[in-house]
Amino acid sequence: MGLVTPLLVQQFVGETQKATYYGTFRLFTLMVALLAQALMGFLSDRSKISWGRRRPFILIGTIFTALLTILIGFTAGMQGMTGFWILFAIGLLQPIASNMGQAAEQGIIPDLVPDEKRGRFSGVKALLEIPLPLILVAFTVGKLVSKGYIWAGILVAIGVLVIAMLLTMLVPEKPIKEAPPMDWEPIIRLLAMTIVFTLIILGSGQLVKFISRLLTDITSPTALFLVMGIFGLVSMLVAVAVGVWFSVRISIGEKARENPSFTWWVINRLAFLVGAVNLSTFAIYFLQARLRYEKEAAAAPASQLILFVGLFILLSTLPAGWLTDRFGERRMVAVAGLVAVLGTVIALSIPSLPVIYVGGCIIGVSAGLFYTANWALGTLLVPKAEAGRYLGISNLAGAGAGAVGAYIGGPIADFVTLQVPQIAGFGYVLIFTIYGLLFLFSVIALTQVKSKTIATA
Repeated sequence: MGLVTPLLVQQFVGETQKATYYGTFRLFTLMVALLAQALMGFLSDRSKISWGRRRPFILIGTIFTALLTILIGFTAGMQGMTGFWILFAIGLLQPIASNMGQAAEQGIIPDLVPDEKRGRFSGVKALLEIPLPLILVAFTVGKLVSKGYIWAGILVAIGVLVIAMLLTMLVPEKPIKEAPPMDWEPIIRLLAMTIVFTLIILGSGQLVKFISRLLTDITSPTALFLVMGIFGLVSMLVAVAVGVWFSVRISIGEKARENPSFTWWVINRLAFLVGAVNLSTFAIYFLQARLRYEKEAAAAPASQLILFVGLFILLSTLPAGWLTDRFGERRMVAVAGLVAVLGTVIALSIPSLPVIYVGGCIIGVSAGLFYTANWALGTLLVPKAEAGRYLGISNLAGAGAGAVGAYIGGPIADFVTLQVPQIAGFGYVLIFTIYGLLFLFSVIALTQVKSKTIATA
């Protein structure tokens, strides 16, 4: 739905506020996803259902996700803010369903795979989770949406989702005989974690909006780029570092002090994904503004960009598993961050579609390395008995990336674009620059991940 939703938001709210409203949509739907994934991971850890610990969650979650996706299709015929708010309401329900399945799926590798083979299996997971879906979207959903066939694109996406779920039902998992007792304290902590993380992102976003109101008289591109760039970067860094620090401590209590590397791993993951996720989140808007494409017409080059990124993730993911086992998780995660910086610089260098494709391909290589090595590192830092819960908490990065980058970045893009209309896509160049700097920060955060010792607590 990454190509459909931004076009629907643009249809409902118009050109001047599309990034701001899309950022708001992303914030609240992803914060629901954050709570849902951690909660479902917690529940699947304790599931004693006879036909599997994880599979029942995956089955039920897929069914409800498909139904809600169909409802999104019905909003395509609506107009104005009524359409936006109906889309928003459906968007709040969909992550509950989708994360019911995803949280359970994330526990399968820690449940079934030997420690010495997790790099390779994490590579296979990343292959099936990232590049293949991106390539499929480019060849099917992207082409259909660019021609105005939104319903056809939605039905293809649902079909793929159902097929993937049916294949997962073949996983040879066994029910557990003993499960940790149901304790409501972790659930309350998860709720508090989500509220605090959301408030920190909201506060950071409001700071950016306040600063932008003070800068309405500035029309110098250089001055605006520097001032908004600094405040935007600081706001995102605060949301990433402070948000994760407080959230992890709220969610797992004193255990966070015993395993500080887990907190820094989540910070590293969030900082990288803020860049990677939002470069694709705003791809359509970026191409519309930077290369002067008209609305749906941008879906075609955007899907081509997704195709190239997916192909290079595909090419790098499986070798990344071997490289991770050979050279170590931390080293490969650091390489991924630096390669992503290079790709961002190239993509922003000149307003040329081929150059953007080259930068996207390099970012694809870095993403393939990162998804494999970072996940392998994470599985070594979480307690085996609570892998679903801990890896669900790590969705601070998965869900938080879109929320941080879109809610804070969207208003920056809209404001700067409005202030400096003479430079094509200037607002999106600014926020993409900030995302590139966050790739660099992810490498800095990685230096604080000190231990690769497998957690047993």
